[in-house]
Amino acid sequence: MRIPVVDIRGMALMPCTPAKARHLLKSGNARPKRNKLGLFYVQLSYEQEPDNQSLVAGVDPGSKFEGLSVVGTKDTVLNLMVEAPDHVKGAVQTRRTMRRARRQRKWRRPKRFHNRLNRMQRIPPSTRSRWEAKARIVAHLRTILPFTDVVVEDVQAVTRKGKGGTWNGSFSPVQVGKEHLYRLLRAMGLTLHLREGWQTKELREQHGLKKTKSKSKQSFESHAVDSWVLAASISGAEHPTCTRLWYMVPAILHRRQLHRLQASKGGVRKPYGGTRSLGVKRGTLVEHKKYGRCTVGGVDRKRNTISLHEYRTNTRLTQAAKVETCRVLTWLSWRSWLLRGKRTSSKGKGSHSS
Repeated sequence: MRIPVVDIRGMALMPCTPAKARHLLKSGNARPKRNKLGLFYVQLSYEQEPDNQSLVAGVDPGSKFEGLSVVGTKDTVLNLMVEAPDHVKGAVQTRRTMRRARRQRKWRRPKRFHNRLNRMQRIPPSTRSRWEAKARIVAHLRTILPFTDVVVEDVQAVTRKGKGGTWNGSFSPVQVGKEHLYRLLRAMGLTLHLREGWQTKELREQHGLKKTKSKSKQSFESHAVDSWVLAASISGAEHPTCTRLWYMVPAILHRRQLHRLQASKGGVRKPYGGTRSLGVKRGTLVEHKKYGRCTVGGVDRKRNTISLHEYRTNTRLTQAAKVETCRVLTWLSWRSWLLRGKRTSSKGKGSHSS
């Protein structure tokens, strides 16, 4: 594997080997850090003029799982398997149901301003969240890795014959979403390359790589193999030098609501949601004396305590933790960890191996 390196100014340099990173840390010339993706990198304690080689990022889009790779001319720098966010559609439906229910009540607050989106060009919320998540990951990777090109598999939506030449242009959320992604990548200053599905298959056969049929399998052969061959088609790498995989899960924040949708015993509706728990942002990685490294969850306002969750599985560990007993490390937009060895096929999202 290769470890990302940035200098004291935050400028991305060429990644180094783990042995070189350990030497820099022991000598005091660097310090360990993590970015918002949860990926480990080292920051030098001095300025360094970049002497970067060619690095290319490959993106294999998917509806449930996605693959991303960063490949150089010879070495494989990074392989990612990411869970695509799919909670937005249900959240929007719930919000719509509650809004319509408020309209039927006798007393309700009238609108303060006209915020309707009729006759305005917009992207559906679920489509926008999935495709913008890919762009955010690429943007975070670019802060620690100096790649200049990105290769994306151009997903082809099912079309049919229609009158005129514009009917098939924007009828599908896939078509609208991928065009939005391409605009975001070009706005970052990246050189965008597109490959179709049949070209990805030919690239796998040229490199002698096989892809598993199990989409949820936590292995290099599920999604990262496609992103690797896409990146290698531009960088010129001959074979993957590392097939180890980082698995990433997006952090989901429950937005603040007036109260819970379902009342508890006695007809009491408790307050629900929010992005902060006693001043600490939810999803923050903290160090606890008893539970080790875990993430911050909800808050108990009566006892003035917060809940802690296990880092990988998001299982709740306790609801009675004091803020004073937690040492804040960093806030993460994604929870990520390095998979060790080969993984067996999981049942889908949420069943993460330890």
